[in-house]
Amino acid sequence: MASQAVENTSRVRRWAQQWKELLDAPVATYHIVLWSVVILTSFGLIMVLSASSITSYAGGEGSPFTVFMRQALFAVVGLIVMFIVARFKVETWKKLAPVLLIGGLALQVLPLTPLGVEVNGNRSWFSVGGGFRVQPAEFVKIALSLYIGRFMASKIKELSSFTVVIPVLAATSLSIGLVIAGHDLGTGLVLIAVALGALFVGGLPWKWLLTLAGAAAGGVAVLVLTNANRLARIQALFTGHSSDVSDPLGQHWQSNHGLYALASGGWLGVGLGGSREKWAWLPEAHNDFIFAIIGEELGLVGTLAVVVLFGLLSYGVVRVIMRSQDRFVQTVSAGLLAWLAGQAFINIAVVTGLLPVIGVPLPFVSYGGSSLVATLLGAGVLLSFARSEPGASEALASRGFHVRSALLGRMSRKSKNG
Repeated sequence: MASQAVENTSRVRRWAQQWKELLDAPVATYHIVLWSVVILTSFGLIMVLSASSITSYAGGEGSPFTVFMRQALFAVVGLIVMFIVARFKVETWKKLAPVLLIGGLALQVLPLTPLGVEVNGNRSWFSVGGGFRVQPAEFVKIALSLYIGRFMASKIKELSSFTVVIPVLAATSLSIGLVIAGHDLGTGLVLIAVALGALFVGGLPWKWLLTLAGAAAGGVAVLVLTNANRLARIQALFTGHSSDVSDPLGQHWQSNHGLYALASGGWLGVGLGGSREKWAWLPEAHNDFIFAIIGEELGLVGTLAVVVLFGLLSYGVVRVIMRSQDRFVQTVSAGLLAWLAGQAFINIAVVTGLLPVIGVPLPFVSYGGSSLVATLLGAGVLLSFARSEPGASEALASRGFHVRSALLGRMSRKSKNG
């Protein structure tokens, strides 16, 4: 028995050493980000098909696959873009940052023109040929992160005066202001998180960072208190989930049915495709409330799997930040992390009743072409940063995507040197 215990301990130590070697490999960060994104996107396609099939067919589309096929097309386009931009050099992103911000802000004006399209009270889209709609704010999130990263990296030694960061504050305020002008407070909140996350890692002093956070919170409070619909959503959160009869304004309806879906799913769910709430009971079942359908069909296990995948992605982005010596890479990665992880948190908190209903999709999972392409583009930026880690680009070029080969190559080099 003692020898068996020693053998088991030795096996655990070998296993731990192998994992340490694997995580120390220069391509480890790249693979963590890549595969968490690919799995989330693939899982999202499956759930969009399941959540949209009934309403797609009954809503006049003529096929239960129509919404899914559109999302699959967006996924293919987004993945192609992701792999293309993943090969960009860090210097390329530095050069593109101001151009992308100007372009993003120019596009963000279009929803406020006659080209704009209003959906559920938000004028966040503009229409192009064939009824195709674009939500430019999704791409502004990336452009703003890149711009703040470039600015903070160039001014890190000059942050003795608050006036130094005025250009960043102007760009951020304009970005948020254009979004709020379209009545999209949810996206505005995400942009605030992006800016604060980037400025925090970028080196903005605490006193200024807290001042900006306080000013942002005050501005959001004013926007909520001066809007009847937003105030009603806040009140609905604190007055409990009433019955439909005592809720004539419908403020509880979506939250109620989201919770019904989660509750009926139990531990293992009712089975993929077996949701009852997607039969036109739960609004935005394949979009903002897709997490509720996941909980109903795949249970607590399914929802926890999604949370774990976002945790894994966040861990990968933190590795990018910690393993880089470039302030630009660190700052941009922090902004993108605040976007992807922050938006996921907001979406899940809304579905589970921890926050009032805020119209933001679950990154990589919810239906929406602009959202999916933009998040995959953001993932491509992170992958290009991960490739900049010493030895990563060479390992990927010589061994492709085989993590095991990369690990064995690293171990072989160590044995020769040792």
